[in-house]
Amino acid sequence: MKIALIFVITLVYCFCAVYCKDLILGTSYNNRIIFQEKAEYNAIPLKKRVKEIFYSNPDQHIIKGIIARDLDHTDATATVTAGGVGQSYANIRLKSERGSGLNYQIEIYV
Repeated sequence: MKIALIFVITLVYCFCAVYCKDLILGTSYNNRIIFQEKAEYNAIPLKKRVKEIFYSNPDQHIIKGIIARDLDHTDATATVTAGGVGQSYANIRLKSERGSGLNYQIEIYV
């Protein structure tokens, strides 16, 4: 019975990891949130929307976690193009699918 439960939990976790469009790097557990921003762009027909989020910590604290949540659950993507976990700065690129907008919640933890 325990093996079946562990198998089901593992299967659900794998399903979420494959179909999830959120960007989660590092950890937010027991860390302090230092940056939070909501990134929104309206849709333009037949166009992809791109937004760059730049963050730099003036106190040179090391970033321990980055979370970019797609609030609309679309096929948009979020990638870290420079810096990130282990650095004191991060550049995050958000790109929507063709013909839809962006609606992301960005959080950075130190």
